[in-house]
Amino acid sequence: MTGSPQEGEDLLQDIFLHVHRKLRSFRGDAAVGTWLYRLAMNQCLDFVRGRQARMKVVTDTFEENGSNEPAAPRDTPVTRMDLERAVQQLPDGYRAAFVLHDVEGLDHKQIAGLLGISEGTSRSQVFKARMKLRALLG
Repeated sequence: MTGSPQEGEDLLQDIFLHVHRKLRSFRGDAAVGTWLYRLAMNQCLDFVRGRQARMKVVTDTFEENGSNEPAAPRDTPVTRMDLERAVQQLPDGYRAAFVLHDVEGLDHKQIAGLLGISEGTSRSQVFKARMKLRALLG
């Protein structure tokens, strides 16, 4: 998900720190492994969202400086905010598969391995996430 071993190690360190801070909040409603997985997945998704924001700044700076390519119509900030809000409204499974596939560019086999689901489930969740996003934004 990070794209480099160094960023992966940093993210893993952040996950361990987050788990340590949240350990007192564990109520025992779920298995420890499930709780740890959810915390780790949320940290990974936060990392992906942060990367998106950093890439947006770099892209916007590049566009402001001008480019030789024809300018494509840009979304207004409200539209981007609406999209972020809509993605946040997706169920966890849909959101994870959608972000990993459509944002990070992973294939369904990689997503299946990361999330512990089948490739068919990954395809289904990405499809359903897109449909839900269309409904939320339409």
